[in-house]
Amino acid sequence: MMTDTVPSYRRSARTDFRMWLLLTFGLFFFWAGSTIDPADNCSDDGRECAPWLVPLAQAIGALVALGAGLKMLANPNRGSFIDPATGDLVWWQGRIGASGGDEGRIHPSRIGKLRIVRQDESDDEVHLYDLEGARLFWFDQEVIPWPYERWAERLAARWPHIEVERVD
Repeated sequence: MMTDTVPSYRRSARTDFRMWLLLTFGLFFFWAGSTIDPADNCSDDGRECAPWLVPLAQAIGALVALGAGLKMLANPNRGSFIDPATGDLVWWQGRIGASGGDEGRIHPSRIGKLRIVRQDESDDEVHLYDLEGARLFWFDQEVIPWPYERWAERLAARWPHIEVERVD
């Protein structure tokens, strides 16, 4: 069986650039809030003054950095692969195995459609449906590599009965 045509994919919180951006953003705001004197946060004429904005920005920065850091510490992962033993498409989000998480499995011969909904560059959606038209849980754009069309075309090339639907 050819399983190398559909690439396996795995991403964790520690390898996700979005978590690193959140951590950097949070640390920057926390640092900036600690270097600015709230009393100096006024306009030149002194009419507009908001000293409460500095500690607020620092607190928001601390919360964002803490959230990103804790997520990276927990390191949930997601991904998909073709199981070489069974030929099933396996996907997961969170933690797989005994520690819990959301996972699914289906043999590609039972897949009816893969729908890719293009909303804009950052908000694409991907949905997987079985032959009866039921949407499969926990399968979305987070478990396959971008560009989603390339991955879908490889899946459909190996199993031609799978319909790849693109919605713009």
